[in-house]
Parts: sequence; structure tokens; C-alpha cells
Amino acid sequence: MKKNIDRRDFIKLTGAVGATALLSGFAPIVKPAEFGKKKNVLFIAIDDLRPQIGCYGHKQMISPNIDRLGSEGVIFNHAYCQVPVCGASRASLLTSIRPTRDRFVDFKTWKQKDAPNAASIPMHFKNNGYYTISNGKVYHHHKDDKDSWSEEPWRAENKGLWRDYQLEENQAIADKSHRKAGPPFESADVPDNAYQDGKSADKSIADLQRLKKMDKPFFLAVGFRKPHLPFNAPKKYWDLYKREEIDLADNPFRPKGAPDAALHNWGELRQYYGIPRKGSLSEDMARTLIHGYYACVSYADAQVGRVLAELDRLGLRDDTIVVLWGDHGWQLGEHGLWCKHCNFETSLHSPLIVRAPGIEGGKKTNALTEFIDIYPSLCEFCELPIPAHVAGKSFIPLLKNPRQPWKEAAFSRFKNGESVRTYRHRYTEWRDDAGKVYARMLYDHRLDPAENVNVVELPEHKELVGKLSKMLQELKK
Repeated sequence: MKKNIDRRDFIKLTGAVGATALLSGFAPIVKPAEFGKKKNVLFIAIDDLRPQIGCYGHKQMISPNIDRLGSEGVIFNHAYCQVPVCGASRASLLTSIRPTRDRFVDFKTWKQKDAPNAASIPMHFKNNGYYTISNGKVYHHHKDDKDSWSEEPWRAENKGLWRDYQLEENQAIADKSHRKAGPPFESADVPDNAYQDGKSADKSIADLQRLKKMDKPFFLAVGFRKPHLPFNAPKKYWDLYKREEIDLADNPFRPKGAPDAALHNWGELRQYYGIPRKGSLSEDMARTLIHGYYACVSYADAQVGRVLAELDRLGLRDDTIVVLWGDHGWQLGEHGLWCKHCNFETSLHSPLIVRAPGIEGGKKTNALTEFIDIYPSLCEFCELPIPAHVAGKSFIPLLKNPRQPWKEAAFSRFKNGESVRTYRHRYTEWRDDAGKVYARMLYDHRLDPAENVNVVELPEHKELVGKLSKMLQELKK
């Protein structure tokens, strides 16, 4: 399998003009930042992105642009979302407020309903003189928190796009099979902007050109939808991979001793045509879905590269902090699961990369960080006050010294399940409405990084379990 894109392949994907800038590391010569000038923010969200990209040590995925950004910035090896579902994760991140049993619960979450009085990141920056723009999927709901933006939040319309089962024949199949969605993947021989993410990159590039001419600092949020289901991407990205060389999950089984509460029926995927209503997938379908996921990551990566190339071409690099994050992880057959919606590492661990002016790049940190930490970090770097409601901790010190002592734990939850991740362990407990624990699991990541054996009931872990449970309870105080 090709592990890197050669020059000719990349030119085919991006076009000759964009490829020249990208292959040179996005790096035209730029002037030093003007003294005292406010820093801009380029805020890039990628839906359902696992930390399986090249800069995280996984070479099968082709992601040269995100990898290059990682080589120029700081990679957070242990960054965790607060909730493994789009709507809730984004609302929590954008407000730096932790989820609870009845706040930031699922994909239906609206920031305006769950935290109406908390100034979000874009609102705070707008209130402090920034021009704020939202392109693509930033919040899960397009109109959520709309007053935080200087312009109406923008998304490409579905109509007429090659995406998400819009073709009439696919919709007919979906209707006939009584499914809510059409096929779970598509490989159309179309240009990048025939799908939404290509259009989002086009819009963001045009916006950067406008923002360059403004006399205000900017906060530009760009949300790419892929690799979210369905795995629809232009054919050229599917063609980057040899199907027979794509790896299947090496632990497609229920973890030993895992409680029923830890598992789910991956209903998000089962709504698509061709997916069985119950039971496991065939090896052929599993390989096709993983192939589609990879293709979508490479497609999203190319759009990231286009936007970063334009930022550099305009001479904005030294005035702009770039933050790239995936809203949560995703299962590709691990533990017999697909999608997210659970308290395993595969759902809660996601990429976070920061490239900042004045910060030496090419570094990684193993410090435990949480997505709620992004808000105060941007405030500190851009010299804005940190609002009182913010629960996160600024990681700017980690950009300067990635090895320094840091947080003891990162916390996440999904519905009734609360999870704490320390440097060595992940502990999760589920409580009923009366507060009684009805299920638990503990994984030792030093001995079992894939979380294949739940060791919560071993006598030697009794004291540790008590300590971790206490940490979860104290978090609520």
C-alpha cells in the first residue's frame, strides 16, 4: 500500500497551483507579525475523526496536510472529548462547560437550550472586537448560537450535491427498504466541490481573502463533515487505497467482562441500506466501510490543505493560531462496534493539533487534555479575559513545554456512563436515577491499550476503583 502521496498524485488531487504551495509546506515568505497586533484564529473541526492519521503514528491513512500541520505545531497525543456524540461534544467544547446527566446529552443538543447564558468561544471573541465567521458544520445545528457570528452561519445546501443519498435511485432504495438513509458509502467521479466539504473549503478560501482586507482580527471556524457517515467522497480519494491491504479491527469482539451498558447496537449505521438490522457485518462490508472512512479522511485532509495554503499565500500565517480538532473518536469494528456513542477509548480519544505564532513546531505532548481546555487556551493566547463559567484549563504552557507536569485526569461521559482517564487507566461507572452504580469497567492501558479485558472486579484493584469513583463524584461538586 502507498504510505505517502507522491508529487504527481498530489497535483492530481489538488490542482497544480495549490499543490505547489502545499508541497512546499504552505510556506511563502511572510513578514514578522506586527507588534501588538491581535492574533487571528483559524478553528478547524473535523467530524468523527479518529487519531489514526499519519502524525499520530498510523501510516495506512493518507493525510499529508494534517500531518504537515502537526509537524509545524504541537500534537496532543492524549486529548479527549467530553461527550462522544456530535451535538453534545461541540456544545461542551464551544462553551467549556462539562456535560451532566441532563446537559449536553446527545446529538439533539442545542447550546442555546442547555447553556443559553454562557458566552461561547465565538461570542466571546466577537464581544472583544473579532470578526467571526462559521462555515460548514461547527455546531451540530446550523442555527445554534447564531448571534455569536458576525455573519449568518453558512452551510452548503444539500440539494443538487453528490452526498448523503440525494440521488433519486438511492432514495428510492431507501424508501423501499424502509430505511431512513440510503447507501452508507459513495465513490462518485466528481470534483471536490461536488460534495459539501469542497464547497466549505471554497467558501473559507474566499472569506480569508475578504478577512485579509479588514481592519479587525478574525475568528474563522471551518467545519468539515467527513468522515461522518455516509462515507461519500470523490473517487480519486478511494483510489488512493488498495482495498485488499486495508486492515480490519484486530479485536472485533466484546471485551472480556464488559457490562452490557458499555455496548450498543450501532443504530447510526444500521439505518443505512445494505447494513443488517442486527448482528455483525460481513468481512466484505467491514472492509468497504473502512475503505470509505479512509477515503473520506483523505478528502477532508485535502480541504484542510487548501485552506491552510490560502492562509499562507495571503501572508496571514504569522498572525494566526490554527486549532484543528475532531469532535470525538469512532469505532471501526473494535469490540464489534461501529460509530461512537460509548465510553471506550476509541470513542473518546480524538486528535487535537495547535500551530501558533511564536511557538516552536514539531513537538508532541502526552499530557492529558480535554476539549473544554481549548476555550481558555485561545483566550490566553489572544490576550482575552477568560469568562467565569469556563471549566477548562489553558494548555498554552504545554505549547512551550510539552513535558511539564499537567492534569491528573480527563473526564468524559455518555448518558448514564461517567468515565475518568488517567495516564494509566480508564474507569467508567453507570448510575441509575437514584445514584446507585449498576455497571463498571476498568482498563489498564499499560497492559491492555486496546481495552480488551475489564479488570474492575479484581481484588487488587479495589482501592484504585474507589479512588477513581471518588474523582468522578467530586467532579460534580
